[in-house]
Amino acid sequence: MAFAQFSRVSLAFGDRDILKEVNLALSAGSRLCLAGANGSGKSTLMQVLAGTRAPDAGDRAIQKGSRISYLPQSGIVHRGRTLEEEAETAYQAIIAMLAEMEALGRALEQAKNDDNHTTVLLEAYHRLQEGVENSGYYRREQTIAMVLGGLGFTEADLDRPVEEFSGGWQMRIALAKVLLEAPDILLLDEPTNYLDIEARAWLEGWLRAFTGGYLLVSHDRYFLDVTITEVYELFQGSLKRYPGNYSAYEKVRETELESLTKRYAAQQEEIAKADDLIRRFRYKASKAAMVQERIKKLEKMERIEIPESLKKISITFPPPPHAGRIALTLEGIGKSYGQRRVLRGLDMVLESGEKLVVVGRNGAGKTTLLRILAGVDPDFEGTLQYGAGISAGYFSQDAAETMTGPESVLECMEQEAPTELIPKVRDMLGSFLFRGDDGYKPLSVLSGGEKSRLALLKMLLKPMNLLILDEPTNHLDLYSKDILLDTLHRFTGTIIFVSHDRAFMEALSTKTLELSSGGPGAGVPRLFYGNYAYYLDRIEREAAASGKTSVSEEKAKPSSAALPKPGLQTMFIQAAPLGAAERREADKQRQTRIRRLERQEGEILKALEELEAEQTRLEEALAKPEIYSNGEKAKAIKLNLDKATAAIEAKTREWEAKAAELEQARQEP
Repeated sequence: MAFAQFSRVSLAFGDRDILKEVNLALSAGSRLCLAGANGSGKSTLMQVLAGTRAPDAGDRAIQKGSRISYLPQSGIVHRGRTLEEEAETAYQAIIAMLAEMEALGRALEQAKNDDNHTTVLLEAYHRLQEGVENSGYYRREQTIAMVLGGLGFTEADLDRPVEEFSGGWQMRIALAKVLLEAPDILLLDEPTNYLDIEARAWLEGWLRAFTGGYLLVSHDRYFLDVTITEVYELFQGSLKRYPGNYSAYEKVRETELESLTKRYAAQQEEIAKADDLIRRFRYKASKAAMVQERIKKLEKMERIEIPESLKKISITFPPPPHAGRIALTLEGIGKSYGQRRVLRGLDMVLESGEKLVVVGRNGAGKTTLLRILAGVDPDFEGTLQYGAGISAGYFSQDAAETMTGPESVLECMEQEAPTELIPKVRDMLGSFLFRGDDGYKPLSVLSGGEKSRLALLKMLLKPMNLLILDEPTNHLDLYSKDILLDTLHRFTGTIIFVSHDRAFMEALSTKTLELSSGGPGAGVPRLFYGNYAYYLDRIEREAAASGKTSVSEEKAKPSSAALPKPGLQTMFIQAAPLGAAERREADKQRQTRIRRLERQEGEILKALEELEAEQTRLEEALAKPEIYSNGEKAKAIKLNLDKATAAIEAKTREWEAKAAELEQARQEP
């Protein structure tokens, strides 16, 4: 079994200890998350584990033959190949093994029958052969198509030069290559940063099926909850283990924090009293000994610190101005780009105070709709009317481009903030990850992520009663997301938003608008009178009632073709719970499907047993001296053995897929 052990790993930057005698073990089956505040050293530790950064001290022991693949959170750019060619480079290690097998094959042809060296060569050859067969190399075309498709690439993308893809898609290519390498241990630093909700759902399923071990850093709470079983928190250079998923870790940490906060308050009180005493009696000779004693005690005191990520900060933004009952009215909204239809027939009345999440596959028109609602794109069909007193604010990733100039972050925010909020600007900046000296950075040197966070904060400082938000949680960690979510919960105005963070979508939304994929056959939008969790449940039930299968999170990206068609005059379907008769029919269909899947699984297993028996027979034949000493016979048997092995691998994949489908069918409500 693959195994990696890291013992007493330490690393310092100047006088700051980033890692202090950290111990961590990774093996097949590890499902770990690395948690900690921004700047705590998570990415540094990942680099040490991957071997791309040397620690100051400690041991890194990797079991012989074990392979570790590492995905950094940014900075990877590909050049000089097409997408398909770049994906093929993930198999370089296997190509090297094939070359080594070829060399061993030539050596075997020249070896003497009674030479002990022949046995050594055969054993080495078989080890390599087994490694190649288990790698999936002979099914790489299908695997590459599956992985790239899961991460959002299309068939047309395969022949595109990789230079044409943007930075986010470059990181998707890097993620695809890491997954295609099929390592024993995966180190993924924020793999969901550039993924939409469909790709995140696909990655969740891939990780659940992955037989190796992995360590993740992510700011997506739902993603972590469904993929990990242990959390390791990095705080002040030390690593502490918490069993369970991320939500379980937060509950335990909250209890710990209550105790820590009490001890912190008591210590701060003790420090304040000591400081006061020192200040009062510092210059009195009769108290010099006592003062020195207090000073030494303070110097030796081990200060209690509360993790920044667990401090509870509540931010109050300007109250929204008064508005009428109706926030906005849409009639016949449509949009096309040339021959490509993105939106059609969108009718909707949204009342003030609603929190509407807009969902749909890539290309369904989510961002296009938000641009229309915000008045950024005036070229559309139909009519859009704001309600009385509505004042709208729009946030998009493009807003970051306007954040430039010589003024500092702090100056920019103080200029934008209402007078009563100026004293709170530093706290607000801190909650959006601008801490310490970050407030004095000129806007011109900020990264794209920093500009995006600042643009969001700047918008929230203005008094508005309609917020239109396109991916507001991008570039925010979990701590900042929670603060934003709390702020938006308390916001009494109307919110229309798009997000790829499922937990955020479920927690904030009160209604869900589904847009179907664009094109000539695009269906009309559907409005669901419930939050995102309700929407997912309804889509799942509709799929079950129609007899269609639904893999994990497939419900998050419904196709209009998979849903009951609305009538020609019906623009929206108000979702309602399924009746008892519908549930009975759905259960009957599910049982029929389970029996069919069980029969198919049995047929696959029988075929697999026959193939494995043939493989064993060929291997035994190849091991006989009269065979491996005869080059022609050995070559013929080896060819048949390769075919049998490839067939076994294909059949095994077929069985795994069928078993997963069966298990899912059994677990459906």
